Amino acid sequence: MQTNPRLNIRQVAWAHPVGADLRRAQQAELDARFGTADHEPGPPPSGADCAVFLVAYDKGSGQPVGCGGLRMLDPTTAEIKRLYVVPYTRGSGVASSILAALEAEAFKQGITRIKAEAGSAQADGRNFYQNSGFEPVPNFGPYIGVEHSACYAKTIDSRSAAHTAMA
Repeated sequence: MQTNPRLNIRQVAWAHPVGADLRRAQQAELDARFGTADHEPGPPPSGADCAVFLVAYDKGSGQPVGCGGLRMLDPTTAEIKRLYVVPYTRGSGVASSILAALEAEAFKQGITRIKAEAGSAQADGRNFYQNSGFEPVPNFGPYIGVEHSACYAKTIDSRSAAHTAMA
């Protein structure tokens, strides 16, 4: 689903080099924000547990500007992982477009609930999820008992992606 006329959002393999570069950039930014590389509870996502991974490209320049994936938690629930937008494009709708595309793909795959987590150094992430229709939920999985984690969830149906894209 293309929700932003300036973007081309493509599904790629987890190992795709552009996706790997974007994930490394995200992790470097989080390492700096948290002051440590040890900020992710639980195992990192991988190609084995991610149902989909998307990369957004700027149509004008062809440059990659963001990414995001869905890690399966159970047959109908996925967690957003590695949602990242390069700094110079933040505030332009890239993250919302990636989220809408993830929601549309989730719906196609029969996923009915998406969860997300944002840490204490990610106020922008917490605001993004709340503004995108996610509700705060008790910490789940590896985030249980982690004080700096804030968890969210959203039910996915046929109208979710369209609503997110318009927000």
